[in-house]
Amino acid sequence: MTRRQRARAVRGVQYGVLLAIIVAIALVADWHQFGQAFARSDIIARMWPRVVTIGMVNTIIYTLLAFVFAFVVGLILALMRLSQVGPYRWIATAYVELFRGLPALVVLFMVAYGIPNAFPGFKFPDFGIQGGEFYILVMLGLGLTAAAYMAETFRAGIQAVPKGQVEAARTLGMSSGRTTRVIVIPQAFRIVIPPLTNEIILLIKDSSLVYVLGVTANQYELTKFSQDFLNRSVNPTPLIVGGVLYLIITLPLSQLVRRLEVRFAKAR
Repeated sequence: MTRRQRARAVRGVQYGVLLAIIVAIALVADWHQFGQAFARSDIIARMWPRVVTIGMVNTIIYTLLAFVFAFVVGLILALMRLSQVGPYRWIATAYVELFRGLPALVVLFMVAYGIPNAFPGFKFPDFGIQGGEFYILVMLGLGLTAAAYMAETFRAGIQAVPKGQVEAARTLGMSSGRTTRVIVIPQAFRIVIPPLTNEIILLIKDSSLVYVLGVTANQYELTKFSQDFLNRSVNPTPLIVGGVLYLIITLPLSQLVRRLEVRFAKAR
């Protein structure tokens, strides 16, 4: 046998063994008992459609709020870290090191309880929106941590832009600020889109921590909504439903990241 034939035969054996294991599990498992434990249709029916209209929708809203805030703050921090002004670099570096080192749960507690205690009489604005103060807390609590990671992502993207393009722009008479806005940042965005998409996925999962702020039934995200049903039904089916809905959100994003990485790799 040639080397290629041997490799093909080995792969065939591996596929056969894997298929045999899957078939054995399918035959041995008690699927009725499994369904009663993890996929009870009556519990799923009671969850529907609120698990989507409340839990899933709130999860997406919390994620988008935190992402927009983190995007803006992260870009500013990245530019500060690359600035020639020393204090800007020191402040940005201190921020990044601090919030990358703190768990998101601790940051949420700091925002919700630390700021009001440190500044008595301070109240987060609600902008005339019902529950607006709560959304501000969510945006800050999740966004402050995400901004630290995005800042490093933006910084890496900016530094990845070829210096020759910056030098060419300056030769044409562009100022440093205009070169950054017109030449550097647009190309950096193209480089950092895949890791930023990964950051959205992380924020989706971090949104499960929002419960520490004290939420009403209409403010439940997927994890809290599923946990509430778990406590009432004493059955793990709600957690499985919540997990499936998380996958419905995150799997398309993961696929998007892979497509973008392939596309940008071809472009380079």
